This record gives sequence, structure tokens and C-alpha cells, in this order.
Amino acid sequence: MTVAPRHGWPRPPEGGWTADDLDRLPNLPPHTELLDGSLVFMSPQTAFHERAMLLLQLGLFRTAPEDLDVRREMTVTIGPRNRPEPDLLVIKADALTSSKQTSFTPADVILVVEVVSPDSEERDLGVKPRKYAGAGISHFWRVENEDGLPVVHVFELERATASYVPMGIFRDHLGLQVPFPIDIDLTAMNRRP
Repeated sequence: MTVAPRHGWPRPPEGGWTADDLDRLPNLPPHTELLDGSLVFMSPQTAFHERAMLLLQLGLFRTAPEDLDVRREMTVTIGPRNRPEPDLLVIKADALTSSKQTSFTPADVILVVEVVSPDSEERDLGVKPRKYAGAGISHFWRVENEDGLPVVHVFELERATASYVPMGIFRDHLGLQVPFPIDIDLTAMNRRP
């Protein structure tokens, strides 16, 4: 008789995990994030999620100025108990200081993008935007699936209230002037890049 190996889930310390723990804990699943001292494990990505991230990543790479860089699925350290992992980030290029780097500070982040999945909907609509805004990240995009095509909800930080205000909802074409000139054909979602 074969006995299945016991699965050892990490047990949280009193007071919860810290941002530094995320790099030290062994055997965490890929794309684990930390919210309010709790580990959040990501579900496998859907085909829509993966393709929307690729489309936006390529569009941002193409349009970002030289002093900015685009990163995928890296964390932002927002205090000692929060390290959310946006799907995409636009950062200051000089913020990347090592090939082993796993996180950025909010001061280095220009834009965060969250592609909403069924399992992350509550976090992507509420928890994470509040944390990003509270940390002073100037631009936030929420991407939703509408009949297989991305719809991009664009928000900008209102510093007086430390909250995001809507700047537009984009279907078919994403054309913006801030945080830099951006031009992305959203209908290209199902075509090869």
C-alpha cells in the first residue's frame, strides 16, 4: 500500500506573515502574494487572463519611454504586511537593481494592472486598488473579460483623498496620454502578436 506524502502548509506566525517572509518561506507556489499578513495563493490562469496580460505587456513595452520598464507578476512591498502581486507593472527603469530582485517599492511604480479572474474578483475590485492608492501609486488599470475581449478601466490617483478616480473605460482601442502616450489595439486579443 502506498501512502500519499503529507502536505505541509506553512503555519502563520502570531501576527501574520511579513513582506520579508515571502522571500524566505520554502516551497511556496508561484505567484503567492501577501495581503494583510496572510498568504494568498493564485489559481491557475485562464486563457483570457494569460492572453490579456500578453497583449497589454507587449503594448506597454512598445510605447513606454526609455526611463520606464514593464514587469510581469512581481510584487510591490506596501509596508511590512502587504506585498500584492499585480499582473503587470510599469516601473522606473532604475528601480531594477538586481536580477534576483522580487519586489519594488510604491515610489518606483508608475502603473499597476490587474486582470480580473473569478477567484481574484474581490481582491482586484476592492482590496488591492485601495492598497495601491494608499501607497501613492499614480495609475491603476482593471481589465475585465467582455465576450472574450479585454475592457480596460483606467484610474488615476487623487492625492487629496488617496483614492482612485475613474478616467475612462476602453473597449476595442486603448489610447491614453498619461502616464505616457499609449496606443493598444484591444481587438488584437486573439491574433498572434
